[in-house]
Amino acid sequence: MNLTEWAKAQGVHPQTARRWFRDGTLPVPAERVGPRTILVNIEANQVADAVGGVGLYARVSSHGQKADLVRQTARLVEWAAKAGHRVVRAESEIASGMNGVRAKVRRLLADPAVTTVVVEHKDRLGWMNTELVEAALAAHGRRLVILDDGEAEDDLVRDMTEVLTWFCARLYGRRSVGNRARKALEAAAK
Repeated sequence: MNLTEWAKAQGVHPQTARRWFRDGTLPVPAERVGPRTILVNIEANQVADAVGGVGLYARVSSHGQKADLVRQTARLVEWAAKAGHRVVRAESEIASGMNGVRAKVRRLLADPAVTTVVVEHKDRLGWMNTELVEAALAAHGRRLVILDDGEAEDDLVRDMTEVLTWFCARLYGRRSVGNRARKALEAAAK
């Protein structure tokens, strides 16, 4: 990983990271590989993985999807076993992605033994602001791993769907919010 990417992931300005490298105070090993490129050895800084472990999080929105919750949890456990990670905590819950007061995800994020939080899809952690959670974890030397990061939809369409869903939920309540948002998008596309 280059120094600029590392700095952004750590919440440090790239110029500060370059100054630390120049002064020899960079907290991770790094080396200059060209006239302008500095590579950071992030594997050397992952000693926390040996102390802590992986926390798995699975979520579905309704009780009708309970079977999917079991399959989702099984896929996460299988991934951790194949990768050779030590699972410290596994949480699964039935709750809305828009609900910010989910007890099990809060417990998982608050657990100091969990150094890596693993979710299957980005929207399993929450519909919005997952980047803030990722930045907060990175600030404490922890990380978020999203197993299936491939997005089937365009980013703009996804963002628009999230905003419409949020407004519909506020306006009409939480029931059938997804259908109303989808219908509104289809009507807007025509």
